[in-house]
Amino acid sequence: MNQTILLGPDDEIRHTAKQALLKRKHTVTVCSPDDDIEKVIDEKNASLLIFSCVNQHTIDICRKIRNHSRGKWMAVVAIMDQGQPEFLDEIVDAGVDQSIIESIYDEKRLHIRLAFAEKLAREKVQQQITEQQLRESEAKARSILETTVDAIITIDPRGIVQSFNKTAESLFQYKSTEVIGKNVKMLMPEPYREEHDDYIDHYKKTGERKIIGIGREVTGRRKDGSTFPMYLAVSEVKLPGQHIFTGIVRDITEQRRLEQEVLRISEHERRRIGQDLHDGLGQMLTGIGLISKNLAQRLSNEDHPAAEDAGEITDLIKEADEQARTLARGLVPVEFDKKGLEAALERLRTHAEKLFGINCSLEIIGNLNFDDATQAIHLYRIAQEAVSNAVKHGQATKVSVDLASTERHIRLRVTDNGTGFPDDWDSDGGLGVRIMQFRAQLIGGNLEISDMPDKGAVITCTMPLHHTENNVA
Repeated sequence: MNQTILLGPDDEIRHTAKQALLKRKHTVTVCSPDDDIEKVIDEKNASLLIFSCVNQHTIDICRKIRNHSRGKWMAVVAIMDQGQPEFLDEIVDAGVDQSIIESIYDEKRLHIRLAFAEKLAREKVQQQITEQQLRESEAKARSILETTVDAIITIDPRGIVQSFNKTAESLFQYKSTEVIGKNVKMLMPEPYREEHDDYIDHYKKTGERKIIGIGREVTGRRKDGSTFPMYLAVSEVKLPGQHIFTGIVRDITEQRRLEQEVLRISEHERRRIGQDLHDGLGQMLTGIGLISKNLAQRLSNEDHPAAEDAGEITDLIKEADEQARTLARGLVPVEFDKKGLEAALERLRTHAEKLFGINCSLEIIGNLNFDDATQAIHLYRIAQEAVSNAVKHGQATKVSVDLASTERHIRLRVTDNGTGFPDDWDSDGGLGVRIMQFRAQLIGGNLEISDMPDKGAVITCTMPLHHTENNVA
């Protein structure tokens, strides 16, 4: 049943309007212009208010109603005399939704007008319900956004930050007001900051997704300049007139620390075994080889029948000694000094040319200065795996290993002229690729794999140097 407030002086027009409303099954509350209309609105759950008289006083009342918390959701109709055109603009400005100007005594036309007023009131009610539901939905979304344990950041297609939740504030050490409206690359260290806009432009032009819809581990930068490893998942949302990207960020510093500790222990054991092979078994085989060689020489001088066998044993012992030392060098490829990685990569280049019969070049630019000596081991292992992949899977005949160091980062790049990587390598990558990615992540770096424009592939590992980042204000 319709709840309606009828406001106006006690006259024939108000009486006629009331009878018409009652015929249409309205519950009518009649008020005079001097009544406390705000109190009536609070007490009655009315969706329709009708002014049976229009003058300056009722226009002022209409403005007051529109400022009321419930009055703004009511449909407001004014019955006007045809001789009052001067009030038409004012009642529209005051917030009247509809006016009835034709004769109030034309019952048929009045009922048609009231039917339209009822429809308007229902639309107002539905609009109120919809907006209330929308507010509740937004409140729930904000509550989830602000209480989630993950950092959530939204950006527009230009990379401009639109929202930045409480967890993101804590993680990146920025207040939301310091980030919203600025480019999200401020949360990235070099060189990723420089490359971010290129990634967005590439996606806009080609539609090729490098991170959207695919979670990956990247490096974040805090307000104080320090960096940390994080897992980033990006989703894309297209709405009418709005296009946003949502990034969910999780700090994996502790996870990486534990993994590094496990790998450190593993590398320590690997190094211990390598040293034992070199200093223990290797020295023992060297000694046995010398004894065997002397014995074979004496037997040969005596023309003993076993002289030939003794000589063969001496050669086998020498071969075993060389294999043991080769294994030792493989287990401990990088000595813990300034030239360790350079020397190990040079041996890698030499062995690749000898074992695979390829042309392998090495170029090192800049002074290598690592925060942690184990970083050199990880970079060597990545280079080792990349060269092996280029030959075994890419059938490359030429491989280039380039290592460049700046004040901010170290970049390792392995380029080949092979067949390149398949299109689905990112989802179906082999064990070697996953191990390279894992090692890059452990040193806070980023591994990128792409095809060369003409032929071949390039694997790039970029590792930020934390000792420089931490000094950035």
